[in-house]
Amino acid sequence: MVIDIETFEETPEPELGELSNPEKVLQFLLSNDDKAFKAAEIAEGTGINPNSIATVLGRLEDRGLVRHKADYWAIGDPERIESFGRYRRVTERLNERYGAEDPAAWREHAAEETAADDRDE
Repeated sequence: MVIDIETFEETPEPELGELSNPEKVLQFLLSNDDKAFKAAEIAEGTGINPNSIATVLGRLEDRGLVRHKADYWAIGDPERIESFGRYRRVTERLNERYGAEDPAAWREHAAEETAADDRDE
């Protein structure tokens, strides 16, 4: 998969390993930002299993990273994509340094806060 020179220059070597499926889709659509594609064409262009592409595209759409109209998909707002990329890199570095967050612990704490808030009313 081709990457742009800015990504090559600014990305640490360990992060240049194998791209995830969402990254492959974003990269494909970014490099073809003047076009919209059917899901099967994106699967073919990225090497992603055609049975997986709908899920990948749906999740990217939920995050506002791709646009969807009828059977066609296109890249979303470039500023949002750049912001998402920075957020992801920072999160990965923090997880490497301090360990990943435990979502169950967050939910447990949030439930306690909700119960406490309900008692205050």
